[in-house]
Amino acid sequence: MIRTKDDLAAMIRQVGILPFFTNSVPGWSAEEHVAPEVWFTDQEGPWEWKGPLAAEKVCAYGKFIRNRAAFISQEWFADLANWRRNGYDWEGWVDDGLAPYKDRLLMEYLEGHPFVLSKYAKRECGFSKGYDTVITRLQMQAYVLIPDFRYSLTKEGVPYGWGNAVLELADRWLDNDWLALPERRTPEESFERIIVHLRAVLPHADEGALRKELK
Repeated sequence: MIRTKDDLAAMIRQVGILPFFTNSVPGWSAEEHVAPEVWFTDQEGPWEWKGPLAAEKVCAYGKFIRNRAAFISQEWFADLANWRRNGYDWEGWVDDGLAPYKDRLLMEYLEGHPFVLSKYAKRECGFSKGYDTVITRLQMQAYVLIPDFRYSLTKEGVPYGWGNAVLELADRWLDNDWLALPERRTPEESFERIIVHLRAVLPHADEGALRKELK
């Protein structure tokens, strides 16, 4: 069971791609392994751990699995990005006309504003609607991630609330150890490598369900 931040870090490293919440693959989530005494209690738990784990680059954190939060280890981020981006970098994605206008708008803003709060990005880019769809899509494509959370403070300086997500470009936040792949590995090969690995660490998982969750 996960009882500490180090326990969660160890599971992320072992599983490689770990959704935060329960999904269609039994056992494949942090939620199912967190000890009851640290889940929704007054003491520190996974809600508080996710920010430091991302900030310390123990993992990449963002909406990476079915538009929901997940942790990705250093070993597997490049393959996931290769699969989700279909082998493109952002410039190639734009040049080939694959990036919608609002995606380009937000990415251009993030390029000029490192480590910015999501709520500021939404406001400064003038989104009245559709922001959540755009920022989730960019995370699913592994172009954007959440490297930390910042909390509102009381007058006494005590943090409270759920924490405000910080946004950053994945290719700027992560170094080459996270991003490099053999030149000739295709997106499909990356996807199959991920499936083989997850089948090994989740031997009872249904392969069809895994493939569905990862797409």
